[in-house]
Amino acid sequence: MNRRRPTLLAALALTAATALTLSACGSDDDNSGDNDKIAGADTSREPSASPSESATAVGDRPKIEVPTDVTYKFEWDKTGDPVKDAVLHDAEQRIRAVDMAIAEQNPLHGAYRFYSEGEAAAGSEIYIQEFVDHKARTTGLTRYYGESASIKGDGTASLTYCEDQSKSFNMFLDTGKIDVTTATKDSYVIYAGTLRKNSKEVWVTERLNSERGSSKCQP
Repeated sequence: MNRRRPTLLAALALTAATALTLSACGSDDDNSGDNDKIAGADTSREPSASPSESATAVGDRPKIEVPTDVTYKFEWDKTGDPVKDAVLHDAEQRIRAVDMAIAEQNPLHGAYRFYSEGEAAAGSEIYIQEFVDHKARTTGLTRYYGESASIKGDGTASLTYCEDQSKSFNMFLDTGKIDVTTATKDSYVIYAGTLRKNSKEVWVTERLNSERGSSKCQP
């Protein structure tokens, strides 16, 4: 999830999409030397239990709704290739679904599990649980840019993209306090993921790795 959630917690290991840290840009206890792993980080743990009832019936897509203070700026251009555009669309939906699970404090939310499987789903579950444990969620604007999608010979897709977490922070649910942090080079994260189209015609993320502070994503 990697969203750079301000580092309330030391980065777990993220990848994908979630840098396993609670969000944000540069908090004092941030372990900036670590590579965060986001949802789908290299973990052998499979997501537990079955998808929550929030997931819709087979063939339908879950409705994704996040708090109004959670906003995005996806600077992902249409490629003109229907397959690559579908990959980008479903990757975006996964990102939103993870934030919805965080907001609803549900580590087994069916929405993000609709768009991810295997290592990626297991990593997201761990990432979301961190927010639940701290009774926190995300708030603010997160920007996504610098994307590159390609389709491999085996039918899977690879996707890399950058995330700007400089205006995204942690908010504590008990108090409503927002942990506003100063932007640093670690506010910018690069992700590399592998996706596969499943029987529902959905491009699910299977693996996702991230690197915080990448020179490729700096402003």
